[in-house]
Amino acid sequence: MLRTIYTEDHEAFRDTLRSFIEAEVVPHFEEWYANGIVPKEFYRKLGELGVFGIEVPEEFGGAGEETFKYEAIIAEECARAGVSFGGSGVHVNLCLPYLMKYCTEEQKQRWLPGFVDGTNMFAIAMTEPGTGSDLAGMKTTAKLSDDGTHYVLNGSKTFITGGVNADRVIVCARTSPATAEDRRFGISLFVVDTTLPGYEVGRKLDKLGLKISDTAELSFTDVKVPAEDLLGEENKGFGYLGQNLPQERLSIANGAYAQAKAAIAFAQEYTEQRNIFGKPVASFQNTKFELAACKAKLDAMESSVDRGIELHDAGKLTAADAASLKLFCTEAASDIIDRCLQLHGGYGYMNEYPIARLYADNRVNRIYGGTSEVMKTIIAKDMGL
Repeated sequence: MLRTIYTEDHEAFRDTLRSFIEAEVVPHFEEWYANGIVPKEFYRKLGELGVFGIEVPEEFGGAGEETFKYEAIIAEECARAGVSFGGSGVHVNLCLPYLMKYCTEEQKQRWLPGFVDGTNMFAIAMTEPGTGSDLAGMKTTAKLSDDGTHYVLNGSKTFITGGVNADRVIVCARTSPATAEDRRFGISLFVVDTTLPGYEVGRKLDKLGLKISDTAELSFTDVKVPAEDLLGEENKGFGYLGQNLPQERLSIANGAYAQAKAAIAFAQEYTEQRNIFGKPVASFQNTKFELAACKAKLDAMESSVDRGIELHDAGKLTAADAASLKLFCTEAASDIIDRCLQLHGGYGYMNEYPIARLYADNRVNRIYGGTSEVMKTIIAKDMGL
């Protein structure tokens, strides 16, 4: 279908990014994949390219654009090439909205220039070993010192994307006990310097997919976080977390769409080149029907994602809209990628082929950012059920 959401400026960015990926990522990706992490110096190159500063105001070194469209293009181009920028997606898609909305001017001056040039990489730490979707049950604490100069942070986090390479981590911690009326009360956000004494990066987790995205366990033992590194107001962190969920879920939905689009391209190329019984696999009716069915479903995904992007840019993407978008796109992408892997036959099961990596990478889309079951709950509630 004809796409209408992108302008000439967007397509020029796409061309620049595609060339960058071919020159700076593709030649090194196998090494990164084997090591399970993107080298930190690569983020300086992304900073030089301007990738991190697109939505940051010009006064802090960014481009001052107020749109999600460039991030959507990045996801598409990475999937198209069968590569990844590691944990840097969290830096922009998850962390930047919190910094832009809740930082003081002094904090922006301190943090955003390094955010833009890639010398100050961010991650966010919500999940704990005993608490997944139930963030109100978190055990990590931050106690204000008697003189009010710092908080003492204690606890642990897990499944923290970008946690190995991060220079600053937005840590969610309980600063006050929950109340009988509101168990979500008492959570605050801190922008924690990862070089502080008592801050430790534990295991880099061995995941099914997303192999070069550094996902880590973190622990905090009497970490003294300066009071000026509190993000927003004390005890109001839970509300802040909820406000960014629509963009997070839009990002996951768009990523799933990009993966599905790439899977179809990989499958079509493979079946056109692979011969069986003396003719290309693509010439068999079953192959044509499978790819056609995938393409029809992809068209529906594309329309949904594009509409979601436009609503988000207009500030009108609701929590229920984002939940519906994430549920549909992640479930649809799972079906498409599975069918495209099947068309590869045995080679589709080999990690040397991008379809196999896509298959593994895609699976987490139905888990993180809220499981499919949580999305259904949100949608049902919006329906009045």
